[in-house]
Amino acid sequence: MLFSAMLILATFSVAPVQARPPAGAESYEHLTIAGLRRRSYGAGDLKVERTLQVTGAFTRSLISFASDGLTVYGFMNTPKGPGPFPVVLVLHGYVNPRTYRTPTTYTQRYADALAGAGFLVIHPDYRGHGRSQGEAEGGANLFRTSYALDVLNLIAHVKRLPDASPEAIGLFGHSMGGGIALRVATVTPEVKAIVLYGSMSGDERLNVERIKTVFRGVSYLPEDDVPPELWDAISPLGYLGDMRAAVEIHHGRRDPQVPVAWSRDLHARLSALGKDAALYEYPSGGHSLRGRDYATLMERVTRFFRTHLRG
Repeated sequence: MLFSAMLILATFSVAPVQARPPAGAESYEHLTIAGLRRRSYGAGDLKVERTLQVTGAFTRSLISFASDGLTVYGFMNTPKGPGPFPVVLVLHGYVNPRTYRTPTTYTQRYADALAGAGFLVIHPDYRGHGRSQGEAEGGANLFRTSYALDVLNLIAHVKRLPDASPEAIGLFGHSMGGGIALRVATVTPEVKAIVLYGSMSGDERLNVERIKTVFRGVSYLPEDDVPPELWDAISPLGYLGDMRAAVEIHHGRRDPQVPVAWSRDLHARLSALGKDAALYEYPSGGHSLRGRDYATLMERVTRFFRTHLRG
């Protein structure tokens, strides 16, 4: 199903329009939450390319789907038994696009665990990763909005799959994938539940500063060329009041990459808005949870999705 401009504008509020946009703002308007809402998604097809693996709980398939004229790949885990199934899209964090491989990425274990619990799981690679066409990094993908476009297109494709329950779509996003999930959930009402795990911020100022100082050790990113007046309109943080999805947040207190304070702030903001939101902290956990923390994470996540994806 395509998202029409009329539907999106009827169900979501849009930031006030400035009488005189700042210099250069017009060329970046497509990055804003309002700009993403005005688009349509889902042109083209989703294809099952071939079977990759058959397990006792699910079948893993290589898939491809159209996203803004590009072909993006990923894998799909389809549970055994009759569908349709509730759907979870697993969104991976940063992996060097030049070394990324499908399906042997670090987030495969989360996808497999959720498929084993009875969810139809799709793990997109994003453009520029593995076999996927397009540019992964640089000026064409400011604030990683192009990855959000891939997910928004994928959601539209998923709603047409015979094995998918179209009213029961959730997102599981780790690190960068959490930031993508938050953006997607503020753009479309189609997402019913999201898990944010060691997630990047909904404030792009914090993200860009963190990438520069912690991840890359640079003083400049292409995002710095975007007029400062537009950053609030680009950041999902200012649109949390529009978000309809239930939210479950997980964060290790010893995470050296993404501050746990970001998750605490997001949870406080969502709670103040009366949203359905929960925060779980793991005292000894790092950026990716291990051992008992991992088992507890997946128990909580599975229960959360079973509660909110009942379509």
